[in-house]
Amino acid sequence: LGLDMEELEEIEEDAGLGNGGLGRLAACFLDSMATLGLAAYGYGIRYEYGIFNQKIRDGWQVEEADDWLRHGNPWEKARPEYMLPVHFYGRVEHSASGAKWIDTQVVLALPYDTPVPGYMNNTVNTMRLWSARAPNDFNLRDFNVGDYIQAVLDRNLAENISRVLYPNDNFFEGKELRLKQEYFVVAATLQDIIRRFKASKFGSTDSVRTVFDSFPDQVAIQLNDTHPAMAIPELMRIFVDIEKLPWDKAWDITKRTFAYTNHTVLPEALERWPVDLVEKLLPRHLQIIYEINQRHLDHIASLFPNDVDRLRRMSLIEEGGTKRINMAHLCIVGSHAVNGVAKIHSEIVKTQVFEDFAALEPEKFQNKTNGITPRRWLLLCNPGLAELIAEKIGEDYVRDLSQLTKLHEFVDDDLFIREVAKVKQENKVKFALYLEKEYKVKINPSSMFDVHVKRIHEYKRQLMNCLHIITMYNRIRRDPTKLFVPRTVIIGGKAAPGYHMAKMIIKLINAVAQVVNNDPMVGSKLKVIFLENYRVSLAEKVIPATDLSEQISTAGTEASGTGNMKFMLNGALTIGTMDGANVEMAEEAGEENLFIFGMRVEDVTELDRKGYNAQLYYDRLPELKQAVDQIKSGFFSPKDPNLFNDVVNMLFHHDRFKVFADYEAYVKCQEKVSELYLNSKAWTKMVIRNIAAAGKFSSDRTIKEYARDIWHVEPSDLKIPPPNEPREAGQDKTPNGTAA
Repeated sequence: LGLDMEELEEIEEDAGLGNGGLGRLAACFLDSMATLGLAAYGYGIRYEYGIFNQKIRDGWQVEEADDWLRHGNPWEKARPEYMLPVHFYGRVEHSASGAKWIDTQVVLALPYDTPVPGYMNNTVNTMRLWSARAPNDFNLRDFNVGDYIQAVLDRNLAENISRVLYPNDNFFEGKELRLKQEYFVVAATLQDIIRRFKASKFGSTDSVRTVFDSFPDQVAIQLNDTHPAMAIPELMRIFVDIEKLPWDKAWDITKRTFAYTNHTVLPEALERWPVDLVEKLLPRHLQIIYEINQRHLDHIASLFPNDVDRLRRMSLIEEGGTKRINMAHLCIVGSHAVNGVAKIHSEIVKTQVFEDFAALEPEKFQNKTNGITPRRWLLLCNPGLAELIAEKIGEDYVRDLSQLTKLHEFVDDDLFIREVAKVKQENKVKFALYLEKEYKVKINPSSMFDVHVKRIHEYKRQLMNCLHIITMYNRIRRDPTKLFVPRTVIIGGKAAPGYHMAKMIIKLINAVAQVVNNDPMVGSKLKVIFLENYRVSLAEKVIPATDLSEQISTAGTEASGTGNMKFMLNGALTIGTMDGANVEMAEEAGEENLFIFGMRVEDVTELDRKGYNAQLYYDRLPELKQAVDQIKSGFFSPKDPNLFNDVVNMLFHHDRFKVFADYEAYVKCQEKVSELYLNSKAWTKMVIRNIAAAGKFSSDRTIKEYARDIWHVEPSDLKIPPPNEPREAGQDKTPNGTAA
């Protein structure tokens, strides 16, 4: 047709239906589950508006609605035949026959199915996203004699449930609409799962067995953080109130069905819903949660008599001020397995955040280190490197990434070293052209591409990177003749719209960029770019072009990180703290092949014990003092010298993430980075060692571990014959009975 495929790909909108790591992880998991031949479904909400589009105006973030469905979505298929009712509000009536939830408002959940193909195995799984629809008699049943027009307009109230994604990453906002969204996806999904279970051969009634006895053997439900935690009381409601199972039987089945993945230890991110709100919206669920809690606390009291403080700590209900439900506690009590997403994080989960629960049931707590799909994050985004690897070790590594260890044989192969460097250089030139087109800045493609892309958050310490930029700038100006390894520093990411400090950090980076990029003394030695509207499609461009990956969160705050793995697989070197999966990356590649710096978790704990005093570092380190003074005095904001007062005040008086404490080690480590970059061959050899060690971080490995240790299903590498080939008679279409 004379069309250019790449041009066509550029036109397609990202389905930005998540905020950051958690949603992207789910997408990688879907790819891996299909590739491993697991009969698995991904359930979520079909938001009409996904994560906002970020515009930078005068250095500030401005949000625009992400109208991603404007031109239609060719990959989805609406399935009105599977539409299901979801109930809200109402009241509970108790009688001899049990509890009844009545006088509810009904919203319909309309499923849209998107195919998820496995890699070259003719397996296609389903992602089913629910959209909210008002029933046709909405607001026309009751009281509403006259105002037909208003009644129809009010349908929007019901349909608002799937209107927009809440844009917070690692932050809990206890809004009624958000709780509605959480229950909506849960209620529709559980009905769907039970319908499918009953229709299967396993759900048929046996003379001996209750219908649901085999449910946990046929169904595994993984809770992706606490956002779908209401699934636990909802499944109990279905079993007890509707299917009339006795409580103990229902609870046993429920616990064996659910498993919970924890994704963060930041206290402000943990979901704690006010009891009043739950009572209004989901009155029966609150009663069930109280009953779960009562039995849970009775059990603990029997094990630890008179330990009232332990009961308070372990309760699902937090007293004091407004009563709240601790959703993480609900998930732990209602699941048979709980996992963190990197070794260090899972340890923190066991020994700090949920230590009482882990002491009670240590066997319940596991680790499942995150991974990324090599299909998107190597083959699709970096075909040059993927092809080069295939030439050396064959193509099988795409489905078995552990085979990358074979690259160790070529670490001293001069031709291979040159080819790896050449692919990186080509990717950099291509990205430099993109930057020059989009940002009108001249980029030096032989400069080191130093990249820090992720959601903007204090714990991720984009501010520390910013202080390093200012330090480099000051060093160039102090001695313009001194050798300086040229850098292009690229920072990108979205700030939650209500997160004032994160928005100030973006403004500061842009203010610094403005000064640095226009100083003739600096020239092409140092360029700073804030990458607008960072999203998956942009990650696919920047990651293959990166030399240095910034993974600099305060130790103990980043549960895992997955961007770190993408950079490693694409031939970037990592500068990072011993946090999240960085620890395991260093373990796999050897610590000498990463640029590790700064406090470890123990050091942070010790500093907290002593008391962190930012002033000490400011007084002791002249370059830090200079950089902070420049921000404070308005050097980067001459029109408004006090613009960054809030940022400076935070750094001195309430910096929970201790930027100053790691500044010196960070700057020294960056000097080592620059030194190695001067030796192109030594740099590239280190890159090869990193790629060769990246195999562990495939989401295929992660999913195999979930399947083996939590879901109890067997991955299958059977290639299902394509539809045009005849099947052998009686050949089972699904190699695995159990669905996750």
